[in-house]
Amino acid sequence: MAGNREAFRVAVGNTLERRLFYVPSFKIYGGVAGLYDYGPPGDRQKSRFSVIEMCTERYPYDNKKHFVLEEGMLEVDCPCVTPEVVLKASGHVEKFTDLMVKDEKTGSCYRADHLLKDFCKEKLENDNTLSPQKVEELNHILAVLDDLSAEQLGTKIKEYGIAAPDTKNPLSDPYPFNLMFQTSIGPSGLSAGYMRPETAQGLLRVREFTLAEIEHFVDPEDKSHPKFCDVSDLEFLMFPREDQLTGRSATRLRLGEAVSEGTVNNETLGFFIGRVYLFLTQLGIDKDRLRFRQHLPNEMAHYAADCWDAEIECSYGWIECVGIADRSAYDLRAHSDKSGVPLEAHEKFAEPREVEKLVITPSKKELGLAFKGDQKMVLEALEAMGETEALGMKAALESKGDVDFKVCTLGKDVTIKRNMVSINMEKKKEHQRKFTPSVIEPSFGIGRIIYCLFEHCFYQRTGKTDDEQLNVFRFPPLVAPIKCTVFPLVKVEKFDVVAKKISKALTTAGISHIIDITGTSIGKRYARTDEIGVPLAITVDSTTSVTVRDRDSKDQIRVEVEEVASVVKEVTDGQSTWADIMWRYPAHTALATDEEEASET
Repeated sequence: MAGNREAFRVAVGNTLERRLFYVPSFKIYGGVAGLYDYGPPGDRQKSRFSVIEMCTERYPYDNKKHFVLEEGMLEVDCPCVTPEVVLKASGHVEKFTDLMVKDEKTGSCYRADHLLKDFCKEKLENDNTLSPQKVEELNHILAVLDDLSAEQLGTKIKEYGIAAPDTKNPLSDPYPFNLMFQTSIGPSGLSAGYMRPETAQGLLRVREFTLAEIEHFVDPEDKSHPKFCDVSDLEFLMFPREDQLTGRSATRLRLGEAVSEGTVNNETLGFFIGRVYLFLTQLGIDKDRLRFRQHLPNEMAHYAADCWDAEIECSYGWIECVGIADRSAYDLRAHSDKSGVPLEAHEKFAEPREVEKLVITPSKKELGLAFKGDQKMVLEALEAMGETEALGMKAALESKGDVDFKVCTLGKDVTIKRNMVSINMEKKKEHQRKFTPSVIEPSFGIGRIIYCLFEHCFYQRTGKTDDEQLNVFRFPPLVAPIKCTVFPLVKVEKFDVVAKKISKALTTAGISHIIDITGTSIGKRYARTDEIGVPLAITVDSTTSVTVRDRDSKDQIRVEVEEVASVVKEVTDGQSTWADIMWRYPAHTALATDEEEASET
């Protein structure tokens, strides 16, 4: 099976590179591992991904952005470089790391978890002598791989005798490697910054990725979603943490039940899981090779309420392509604390509400006498106390007269006395409620999704002879980089004139296309455009009507020249399916020579 996966990956990769979907960057200089350029069809594919972002029920066949218009969101485009202070506050400087191991002789570096994963998979697939206990052990390691610490990874690598894959040399102990590229901002070089974490990695290494994120703010006291009913009946592969820890496989669950039973923490998180599923499957991702895996306890930050990854299976195995996390209010609070700027939402009440509210009133005079230059930091720490901490201080002051109080900005405890602060519950009228929102964050790995789309849409079919295999990408018309081709059947002037007329109509309609008026056989022209995923081919064989050929079925219909651009637009915009069009127009029976297939380009 591993050999089949490798052969398939090579076939896909060779086709993608030969047809310039992507190429290694700086190839004439030998290239650099992990750096790739999108070629013309790949760049168009990426643009379609970014522009369309899935048709929706409300805007079914228009280039409306699903995650913007449908949810009333706003787009921002941020710099690639972020000051160090920002990423320190968010925790990225300290925690945005992978565990690496190093070849002790050559210095080559490898992801520790990838080496262990590859070892376990190779053993399970190719070693028929494994005992049932060893099979269970290796499967358990794969299930909890992302949960292993550096020490646990190092122990397993040594236990299994895993060596450097290229040299078979011994490996170092795992060590953390920060995934961000550090740089300096400004000519002085004194202001440190980092490339935004997601921009710092290669495109198709199936490791890190170009990212698009949604920051959806939600009231932490009410995480219901008004449109959850739109996705609650969806059923797809889900992999809850309990199933991972007990060695079970992913199973199909109805999203509504997963939320109501508490498997998914809340409706808003569930809503975005459902929308991500619809988005990926409409792009062309195979629903049977898509699952949503819940993070294990040690994968999640202590502040996160729940996290799920949309994982897509490709020749590299199951890889994370979208992360959907309920990060609670951690990010906003961290940046608010660091910057001193309140990042709060306001809920206005229709009528004022009388509430009992905690009021903390420090005595500036007494604090100044006691703490001199530290007065401001002590005062701010007192005012920032939560209700539980403040009421605890009140009780201690009333019973003992003083209490030790930790001031983080000073890095030490201070003694607070009864005359330094007043803490009371008072009735007040409120016209609004202030709160720090929780953040639901879907993060899309664009490069990974596009690569998986390439694999899921790739297939081979038999050519003129049984041993001839022709490459085809079955991209859905909506995301195909090129929508149609225009071919004169034979090279004669009157057909060339019609082909150019159709090309102009397609351009006016905003339809990407290729016109090929060379004398190459029609079969070869079909084959080489099938290989870049063009869904429709227009063949000019008369001056009044033309044939339109579907890429996958190879069925053809006859359409009047004046109508053909609108027919192509219907199909490629998603207004009609090919089956719909087949009902409306007469079928064309191709001559054997018309469907001559050839893999030569």
